[in-house]
Amino acid sequence: MKTLTKIGALAALAMAAFSAQADTQAVAPKSGYAKANGLKYYYEISGKGEPLLLLHGGLGSTDMFKPIMPAFTEHRQVIAIDLQGHGRTELGNRKISLPDLGDDMASVLTQLGYKNVDVMGYSFGGGVAFRLAVQHPEMVRRLALVSAGFASEGFYADMREQQKQLNAGFAEQMKQTPMYQSYVAVAPKDEFPRLIQAMGDLMRETYDYSADVKKLSMPTMLIFGDSDMYRPEHIVEFYKLLGGGLRDAGWNRETMSKNRLAILPDQTHYDIFFSPKLVATALPFLDGVSGSKSWAEVSQP
Repeated sequence: MKTLTKIGALAALAMAAFSAQADTQAVAPKSGYAKANGLKYYYEISGKGEPLLLLHGGLGSTDMFKPIMPAFTEHRQVIAIDLQGHGRTELGNRKISLPDLGDDMASVLTQLGYKNVDVMGYSFGGGVAFRLAVQHPEMVRRLALVSAGFASEGFYADMREQQKQLNAGFAEQMKQTPMYQSYVAVAPKDEFPRLIQAMGDLMRETYDYSADVKKLSMPTMLIFGDSDMYRPEHIVEFYKLLGGGLRDAGWNRETMSKNRLAILPDQTHYDIFFSPKLVATALPFLDGVSGSKSWAEVSQP
């Protein structure tokens, strides 16, 4: 029941985001399907400018980003993809695997004509974005990982136990939730019990990508809520693996890491993905712009 409570909380917050889409999406995006490794992935492309791939969280879809999408499409071309079994993309018969999904994203991007893009992924989508960056670094220019850790031990212990309990048996109980209703409204066919089982199987896996974190060569930003589902120690360790938090940055930022860490106040794992604070934090980094100056710069007449 605790697992269902957590899922229900996420569903309610996600639907708060979905309900705003009529007001925030004035121009219909270009949409279609692209085949990758036996699956047909649904995608939407909107806006003009440098390409930005957005990857949604588990048991959601591209619609999760609707409230903040205009802020990105104002000067970015956004490619939003429904991940395996989510939204308008079929579940198929293979298991949900982060490394496989990383390869799939590379295939879809190539088919759509993109050689390299900036990438932002939230939660489950953050794991996919991470694998894309590790396995296809030439395709990722800048990477923003939102509420996504590098190892299964990074979750709070009670959260980890709840994740392990998720299985198809919860599907019937969830049919009255906004999460199921939003799923069935757009899914190619109703395979919700199979999706719940597949995501549960994924969350029961033990993983540790610490060695792969060190392989990331592109500028990377980690973004978490101050009340996220990840332990603060794990977040700090993630940043340290990226080369951050190891020394003072220097008077003129001369020894500052190229990578960034952001802890957003008053945000949880279940509302960070549609927060204006996320846009204000991630977009300047993705644009390669720093709003900070050194003491010497601000002291000049």
